Order: sequence, then structure tokens, then C-alpha cells
Amino acid sequence: MPVRGVRGAITVEDDRSESVLSATKELLLAILKANPGLNTEDLASAWFTVTDDIRSVYPAQAAREIGWGSVPLMCAQEIPVSGSLPLCIRILLSWNTALAQESIQHVYLGAAASLRPDLDNLK
Repeated sequence: MPVRGVRGAITVEDDRSESVLSATKELLLAILKANPGLNTEDLASAWFTVTDDIRSVYPAQAAREIGWGSVPLMCAQEIPVSGSLPLCIRILLSWNTALAQESIQHVYLGAAASLRPDLDNLK
């Protein structure tokens, strides 16, 4: 079975753990809604990155809190590129699915939609 990447991003107002966890949950649930066949048991892994202004909590904790207990999760810091979007959480899911790559729905919410204006978010 092929492995497909599912991308997403969201920004937060501030670096408080409540803000980061809430936004991460919102993003994960939006990705699940946009890809109805996506079941957590089909995820090979989830990779979260945050900009260097987010330090309060690991976004992977939000995945655990919504029941992603068996999904391997990893968090890392984005490279600090000058002028990049601040307070941003990104995710890359590795999904074992027979769907074609063009059938995958990537989700960019709020200010993070500016990262991929070529995508029609949440069709």
C-alpha cells in the first residue's frame, strides 16, 4: 500500500500551552474531516514542527489528548527563516492509503493559509 503525505498548518495568537494545544487539536480534527477515509490506525507517523517562538508545549500532546495513542509522533523546530510566518504549527502525516496523491486534502487554517495559497482549503 502506498504511503501518502498529508500536510497542514495553523497559527496561534500566543505561546501559551492552552493556545497551542487547542489550535493543534483544531488542525488535526480539520484534517480528519477533510479526509473522511483517514483513520488513525492507518497513520505510519505524524511529524509536528513549530516556529522558534513556540516553546510552551509539544503539539504532539494534543494528538495524544484526542486519542492518537498508538500513532508514532515527533516534534521539532522549524528552521528560523527571516520573515517567515510566526507562531506557526505545521504537521506532516504519513498515511497508508490507496488514494491517489491528488485525492489527499491538505489543510491550512487561519494565517497559515498564506503558506499554500495554491490549495483550495477545505473543499
